[in-house]
Amino acid sequence: MDIKHFYQEKGTGEALILLYGNGGNSGYFQKQIDVFAEHYHVYALDTRGHGKTPRGEKPFTIRQFADDLRDFMDEQQIEKAHVLGFSDGGNIALVFALRYPERVDRLILDGANLDTSGVKRSIQIPIEVGYHLAKLFSGKSESAKQHAEMLGLMVNDPNIKPVELAKVQAKTLVIAGTKDMVRDAHTRLIARNIPHSQLVILEGDHFIASKRPKAFNRTVMEFLARS
Repeated sequence: MDIKHFYQEKGTGEALILLYGNGGNSGYFQKQIDVFAEHYHVYALDTRGHGKTPRGEKPFTIRQFADDLRDFMDEQQIEKAHVLGFSDGGNIALVFALRYPERVDRLILDGANLDTSGVKRSIQIPIEVGYHLAKLFSGKSESAKQHAEMLGLMVNDPNIKPVELAKVQAKTLVIAGTKDMVRDAHTRLIARNIPHSQLVILEGDHFIASKRPKAFNRTVMEFLARS
């Protein structure tokens, strides 16, 4: 592996891995780690090129991040884990569950999307414009190159077909906000196509974990505790 993940770790018991959204870091889950650690062994990762984890030389894609997660679990000797992903972290979690179903116990997707059509156009269009501008200057500026890579995750990934979701084996919780940047119909499409899934829509926007932590944490904990 060409990188060493930075991660926060707390608690004991079954492993629960937290993956945050594009351009963020594991600090996004500051209102979740202590709560979840009362019942689970929590790992909050900085993914490749995010936070304190180096970029490395491998491709900067959602699928590479999923492979990185497999390598991290191997390093930590985690055979199987609950995986909670927010936004792009949800996309990583979903790809991971499709690629390595035997490594996922329960899956929580918070504000995930299958492709660019799932994001409201008022949000997606500026992302695409920014991506193309950054890409234009990426040959002359390292910061533009890094910016293009980051925005590229929201333009070129994850491109999962709804029919593929039938292959998800883990019991799955799909969460989104009432005013999420992911279209409501798209969130419901994801839940509808994943077997044994549960859909919860919470009052709020895309960042419900940080803005409505009590409701979010309760929803997650109830799902994980359910037989």
